Parts: sequence; C-alpha cells; structure tokens
Amino acid sequence: MAERSPQWHDEQYNNRARVPASADILARWAEASALSRQKSVCQLDIAYGSEPAERLDLFSTDVASAPVLIFIHGGYWRALDKSDHSFVAPAFTDEGALVLVPNYGLCPQVSMEHIPMQLVRLLAWAWRHIADHGGDPNRIVLVGHSAGAHLAAMLACCDWKSVAPDLPRHLVKGVLAISGFYDLAPLRRTPFLQGDLQLSAESVRRLSPALFPAPEAPVYALVGGAESEEFRRQNRLIRQAWGARSVPICEELAGHNHFDILHELVDPQGRVHALARKLLDLRWYSALL
Repeated sequence: MAERSPQWHDEQYNNRARVPASADILARWAEASALSRQKSVCQLDIAYGSEPAERLDLFSTDVASAPVLIFIHGGYWRALDKSDHSFVAPAFTDEGALVLVPNYGLCPQVSMEHIPMQLVRLLAWAWRHIADHGGDPNRIVLVGHSAGAHLAAMLACCDWKSVAPDLPRHLVKGVLAISGFYDLAPLRRTPFLQGDLQLSAESVRRLSPALFPAPEAPVYALVGGAESEEFRRQNRLIRQAWGARSVPICEELAGHNHFDILHELVDPQGRVHALARKLLDLRWYSALL
C-alpha cells in the first residue's frame, strides 16, 4: 500500500475541519452543560489527585448504591474541558446512575503518557470514595468519546492490583468507546496534532490499546457512519485486535459524524444511550419509572 501523505492524515483526523457545523455543536454543548449544572444536584471541582487538572464534577441521583458512569471527554488530549460535557449527565442521573465527569491535564503542558496515569488515580479515587456519594464502587462503567474513548480503552486494560493492593482486580465493569483511537501510529504522521502530542515510536507502542492484551471487561466500540475512513478503520481495528469476546459490540451508526454521535448518548431513545444503559444494568430501575 502506498504511503499516505501528511495532508491525507490531516484530512482524515481533523474532525473540526471535516464537520462544518462543529463550532456550533460545541457551543450548544457548552450551553446545555451550563444549564445541566444549574438544574442538577451536583458537586463541582472535587479533587481526585494533587495536580490542578485532577478535578471532577459529580452528578447525583436519587437511587442509593447507584451504578457509576464516568464520562471521559475528547479533544485530542489537548483541548476541551469537563465543563463542556456536563450535558451528558442528566439523561443518566434521571435513570438512576451517578455520573462523574473528570478533567485531566492537556498536551503539550503534560505528556501523552502522563494523562492515563492521572485517570488511573481518578478510578482509584472512585473505588475508594464513591460510596460516600451514593455510588456503588462495584458497578463502575466508563464512557469515552474520541480521545476519551482511547483513554477508557487503556483503563480497561489496567492491572489494578499493581496500582494498589486495596483495588479490585476488575475495577472497570464495562467500557463504551465512541469514535476512539486504538492505534496511535497514524497520529505521528498527522501534522496538525503531532506538534502538541509529540508521539514517538516508543510512546505509540506504549499507548496503543490495540497492542495490549484484551481486557476481561466488555468494550462496546461505536463510530459514526459519516466519520472518516480512518475513524471507521480504527473502530474495526479494536474488534480485530481484541476479538468478539472482549468487543461484543462493534458498530457504525449511519448518518452520524464525530460530534453529533454524542447526541445519541443523551437521547433516551438513542442506540448509544441504550448500550450505556446495558453496561450500567439500569433495566431494574426503568421498571420503576
């Protein structure tokens, strides 16, 4: 196969350029998120670690010992903020889940390899403290979008006992990975990103989930049918790498781009929402509604 040009990689991976309405969508997310914080029972900027970026927003539900959804935002590891994604929470708190939306350090202020370790600290904090906030530490599910899907996939593979002996071996019960990256090698050849990410061949090897052993927790991999050839390839890749046992769901959602696929997550009738509910096992609660 002929080597693809840097321009081709930019065209494949620059989603803001590919989706003309992206700025408007991001503005609507921010507006909806501000409204969600106003109307929700939430605690903002809880520290999960000692670094300034290691903060999370917690959205409560009225269910005791609720399952826990942790939403990890995207932005190519270099942009966006938890405050842009509060809009994800209400659809799940209304159905009986507790929702955490964390921040993490952004490139180039921190390295790509530093970010997963921050989120390891987040998950350790959740296991140790979420019961104090009404959540069940034995039912933690990760939902990640774009770079957040990459990070969620990495966390699914973590050896939690090597992090700390008090952590359970199977801390993460499931992952919903939306429009993610599982082989970072192409990003080294993507000019608009590489300046900030500074990926080396060795960091690509250490940070590409497709090169990891398959996790035991189920991973549902989704991508928009209107996304680029490369994003759709990346979605297929994680099923090929980990197999159908670890990735029982691997789908393209027709008509959705890299941004509006998240609208399916917050739509109670949406396919993405239904899969998140399945991982959270919210069927018992819906019967009470």
